[in-house]
Amino acid sequence: MTVEELQATVGALARGEGDVRGRDGRAIDQAIAMLDAGELRVAEPRDGDWVTNVWLKEAILLYFARVNRKIPEKRGYRKLGVRCVRPGVARYGSFLAPGVVLMPGFVNIGAYVGEGTMIDTWATVGSCAQIGKGVHLSGGVGIGGVLEPPQASPVIVEDGAFIGSRCIVVEGVRIEREAVVGAGVVVTASTPILDVRGGETVTVRGRIPARAVVIAGTQGKRFPAGEFGTPCALIVGTRSASTDLKTSLNAALREHGLAV
Repeated sequence: MTVEELQATVGALARGEGDVRGRDGRAIDQAIAMLDAGELRVAEPRDGDWVTNVWLKEAILLYFARVNRKIPEKRGYRKLGVRCVRPGVARYGSFLAPGVVLMPGFVNIGAYVGEGTMIDTWATVGSCAQIGKGVHLSGGVGIGGVLEPPQASPVIVEDGAFIGSRCIVVEGVRIEREAVVGAGVVVTASTPILDVRGGETVTVRGRIPARAVVIAGTQGKRFPAGEFGTPCALIVGTRSASTDLKTSLNAALREHGLAV
């Protein structure tokens, strides 16, 4: 089937038209196989933004019903040019590009991981998350998965980003290219991200800008019982453009006292 035919068939099955275990269900199998091979992506960059292919998320949900069993692991890492250190596991239907290193962590179905990315020990990449090229997910990082509702945007970590140990990134948050996120930062769709690089604080949510250096912080909030510190993320600097990737990263961490 063409991609257009796959999309139409999956859409019909998602509306309850047809039998996922019958002949039309082959469209689901083909869609998952193309996700596994990186020929399709749940979300992709387009015209400077990211677009979610809702029908592919629907295909994944239908695939669960079709197989009615545990989804198998990916196989053939050597042929793919991927290094997987056991007990690291990637599920069938996820894509790992050549040069990816998967330490004992986990990559779920629908996820996409770009060339040369390191998924360090006990890091997890949730369903449909999109991880760019040359990204480093440090030990214990949790990249959240988003399957339902199908319209929800997945977590996106763009090329060259560095995510420090024990960070949690969920709910469709977008971390733009070459950002540096220090250890222990938690970013959800509602987490205040405070840019304190200028004379006034600028607050954004759901997006860490390109080349930003980010640490965990708190801000005061008044409750009936008193004022307490609530979590936020602080943009405290910008990666230097005058040095190469490795030097810039190390310099940013030293300058702002980040632990990774």
